Amino acid sequence: MRDTPKALILFAAGFGTRMGALTAERPKPMVEVAGRPLIDHAMEQVRGHGVETVVANLHYKPEPLIAHLAGKGVQLSHETPDILDTGGGLRHALPLLGDGPVFTMNTDAVWKGPNPLSQLAKVWEPSKMDALLLCLPRENAVGHKGAGDFVIAPDGRIARGPGHVYSGLQILKTDMLHEIKQQVFSLNLLWNRMAEAGRLYATPYPGKWCDVGHPEGIAQAEDLLEYPHV
Repeated sequence: MRDTPKALILFAAGFGTRMGALTAERPKPMVEVAGRPLIDHAMEQVRGHGVETVVANLHYKPEPLIAHLAGKGVQLSHETPDILDTGGGLRHALPLLGDGPVFTMNTDAVWKGPNPLSQLAKVWEPSKMDALLLCLPRENAVGHKGAGDFVIAPDGRIARGPGHVYSGLQILKTDMLHEIKQQVFSLNLLWNRMAEAGRLYATPYPGKWCDVGHPEGIAQAEDLLEYPHV
């Protein structure tokens, strides 16, 4: 089994409820920022790193995404009749992703700085890590109003608490997914087990990032990208 991640899943199945009317007729990854759908901003980072296999999971109003991704080398993992959350969705997509560690990436953010996948890959040490999360100091997480998600120890291990903000991008070993009995579950279940074993790590991203999970995030992201407002 390979130890370096060559496959990636784009989490694109969610309902996007925080977006309100913007997602009434389309999935959140199709909401436009700086003239392009959010999923294209994610794909730009993926292409910049050169991942071999890209999968997107779909559930809510999938038709616009299916049409948009046609011919772009992205395989589709359909979650029907129920949405499976991040853990269940990842496990459902494993036949497409293959064995070994994978990148998982949210599709509701924009980045400014070095390629985030490459930043993770440089730090990944599979002999001691089961997951490596890319996080940001709060001052680099544009529009983030919380106290942060994780405290990073000097050796890179993390614990939950106010501190760094999780970017929605990680490298994760998938073996433990098969130990979960539920069909619908969050990757938080795996993180908890990995943290207890001392194998949950994070590395800080040196650039900036903006969460576009809510309508206010669109303007904030466009300001970050220096996109001219009409």
